[in-house]
This record gives sequence, structure tokens and C-alpha cells, in this order.
Amino acid sequence: MSRLHWQKSTYCGDASNCVNLATARTGHILLRESDTPATILTTTPAPLRSLIRTLKGAEVKR
Repeated sequence: MSRLHWQKSTYCGDASNCVNLATARTGHILLRESDTPATILTTTPAPLRSLIRTLKGAEVKR
């Protein structure tokens, strides 16, 4: 298995608890949090793109 190149979210800044993503040779997108790197979510570009569009368009209530 080849080594993955993980990229840190630009929203993270210098914080240590960040979202990271990598692209597998299969074309799948891998997502993880830097504080729990062993937990990896695997998806494909289309569903991830849909999620990002939805999140950008939604008003997040806390």
C-alpha cells in the first residue's frame, strides 16, 4: 500500500484538532480528524461534493 499524502483543512490554522483529507489510488476520498487519525471515513468525490455544498448553503445552529 502506498503512503497517503494527508492535507490539512485551511480552516484549521495552527490548531492541532483539524480535518485532514487524502485521495487514494482508487479515487476514493479519505477523511480523518487529526486527534483521532486511526478513524477514517471513506467516500467518493460526488457525495463529498454534495455534502460540502449542503454545508455551505445551510445555516448551522448550535
